[in-house]
Amino acid sequence: MKKPVPDPPDLPFVETIERPVTSCPEHPPLFSVCAGISAEDALVHASLYLKCASVNIEQVVQYTREPGRSYAWSTQHSVEFARALIDALIDGIELQRVPT
Repeated sequence: MKKPVPDPPDLPFVETIERPVTSCPEHPPLFSVCAGISAEDALVHASLYLKCASVNIEQVVQYTREPGRSYAWSTQHSVEFARALIDALIDGIELQRVPT
């Protein structure tokens, strides 16, 4: 007897490679992303970092006048779009793991 719903595809196991965090090109990096972190865990942390950035940007907007305020709002929208994309990926990964 055939199953009415096929098994979901196996998710490929993807993990990070080591990558330095460089914010100042004149100095060697102090921090790096560790190798071996699962893609899902990395996405969850990226989403949390974007959430923190969003909160900080809201504070900047509150205390900044034009023209800087427009730049802050533009940055806020970019952060929101990036977070929505990452959260959609996380949700998609979780949905593929739910047994049917």
